[in-house]
Amino acid sequence: MSDDSSDKYGYLKMVDIFQDLTEQEIEEIDRATTMTTGRRGKIFYMPEDTSEVLFLLKKGRVQLYRISPDGKKLVIATIGPGSIFGEMALIGQGMHNTFAEATEDCELLVMSREDVEHLLITKPRVALRIFEALGTRLKETESRVEELAFKGIPARLASLLLQLAEERDTHTITGLTHQDLGERIGTYRETTTQTLNMFKSEGLIDIGRKRITLLDVDGLQEIAET
Repeated sequence: MSDDSSDKYGYLKMVDIFQDLTEQEIEEIDRATTMTTGRRGKIFYMPEDTSEVLFLLKKGRVQLYRISPDGKKLVIATIGPGSIFGEMALIGQGMHNTFAEATEDCELLVMSREDVEHLLITKPRVALRIFEALGTRLKETESRVEELAFKGIPARLASLLLQLAEERDTHTITGLTHQDLGERIGTYRETTTQTLNMFKSEGLIDIGRKRITLLDVDGLQEIAET
């Protein structure tokens, strides 16, 4: 195997949806996938695209979002390494006005529709895990919609900060602008900045350049639950 092929094969063995497959089955999937890269800002698909591929994210982060009629960006999900996306088109759902954009430089494995369909038919365990992943994604989307409908901006922002801290296993969140945070909670940058400043004045967080440090997790949790 070449270095790239060995790296791809090793990654496939670690992907959750391929757990418990034999080495021969992993090798079959290895032959059916192509490794590619995408620089930050690359759009993998846009509204109404009929994507014929399944993406497996090896490195980086990808944001799934929609644009409202008034031009506001609403982030549906931000996914990291080990995640799959593009799966909705493969079960006939289309993209439903969704964009998929790299928010960091990415490495991905790509499978064609034909290869994925063969995989679903011949590997029921993999099919089950793909549908479980899809179910989890839909549940997360429903949760986000509920927050937008029923929670105020401080609660949404506090919830997001706690989620980001948990995902990164640190109380210091870096690399995100106020615009990024606003898009994640469905509001404008100015409103996000005002809310962050309010949290800072209450001693809940400290703010630096593209850096937010959580000082009072319990206090933020209380706000998130209101």
